[in-house]
Amino acid sequence: MRHVVQSKKLQHVRYDVRGPILVEAQRLEAEGHKVLKLNIGNTAPFGFEAPEAIVADMVHNLPESQGYADSRGIYSARTAVAQYYQSRGLTETSVDDVFIGNGVSELITMVLQAFVDDGNEILVPAPDYPLWTGAVTLSGGTPVHYRCDESNGWNPDLEDIESKITENTYALVVINPNNPTGAVYSEETVRQLVEIARRHDLVLMADEIYEKIIFDDAVHHHVATYADDDVLCLTFSGLSKAYRVCGYRAGWVMISGPKHLAEDFLEGLTLLSNMRMCANVPAQHAIQTALGGYQSINELIVPGGRFYEQSKLASRMLGEIPGVSCVEPMGALYCFPRLDPEVYPIENDEAFVIDLLRAKKILVTHGTGFNWFEPDHFRLVTLPDVDVLTEAIGRIADHLSELRP
Repeated sequence: MRHVVQSKKLQHVRYDVRGPILVEAQRLEAEGHKVLKLNIGNTAPFGFEAPEAIVADMVHNLPESQGYADSRGIYSARTAVAQYYQSRGLTETSVDDVFIGNGVSELITMVLQAFVDDGNEILVPAPDYPLWTGAVTLSGGTPVHYRCDESNGWNPDLEDIESKITENTYALVVINPNNPTGAVYSEETVRQLVEIARRHDLVLMADEIYEKIIFDDAVHHHVATYADDDVLCLTFSGLSKAYRVCGYRAGWVMISGPKHLAEDFLEGLTLLSNMRMCANVPAQHAIQTALGGYQSINELIVPGGRFYEQSKLASRMLGEIPGVSCVEPMGALYCFPRLDPEVYPIENDEAFVIDLLRAKKILVTHGTGFNWFEPDHFRLVTLPDVDVLTEAIGRIADHLSELRP
């Protein structure tokens, strides 16, 4: 029998958040070691539970959730999403503009499969959430990474974006609030990103899954509110992070702008929705309750709240380590610190992360796993409580002290 090998389509696809580093963590756990996993923003293991009202609604609707639903999503969920964006100024949004999926991850993949042809270039931020790069590649497209500027609070480098647009560029991906940097873009930055898309006839793809997790005076601005009627915008969001239900897999994409020019694309997206029959039905019943009910996330993102205090603690402690700098996150659940190459001459940041894991039993993710250009960053999840986080960063500091000359 011939050897069975992976498809050539996977040749340039990476998802290092769970790649070799997780395999090594699992090996250590099998040997009896306790590993603190700070590589994925998974809320439940750190004591963040789903709001009771969401669980109750899912349980109540389980008897009616046994059959397939509309492939685009159940009506109540799509209505709730449409009304959510209507309340934020997108008054033309309707139920027909919403597709429900098994989390944002599935919808990103479906949208790109319906949108990208071989050779199409898609502008993706660097650093990025690596699913975007992988999904573009799997769809036959070419991800082109534009630089976000660490010296400017990790805001997109608008000149770099402009310099990388060619006749083959079809879309601009915006991740705001940003994973992995925690940047929250100003209104002016969002307007300029939209203007670039308008000037070059690009589709905007706005990943806004962390839109409710913002700190201090940061304000989240929906990209779609500035796209008007002349820029097609696909807005991705969901319940996973703000409502602490990562495993429920309940997300959506909302289409706005000149939809009459995208009828063929939307037909293709509907086809792909039909092929997977429907999204997870029980979790869809949580969407209306979540969007229309008490917003418990507000208690977590203000001083005294866990998301807030843990993010501030992590960025401060990381910045106190010699040779380490960390732009203070204004949102999301991560820090993305820089290791000064003059102090830590790291050539392979994945090897650095694995060495840290073996030595201190702390699992973080290397910066090049987020398609950053140099091996001088890593991402740390800020979900553990302050005591665990203090211990974890202390262990990281100890490991780095052994690497300094």
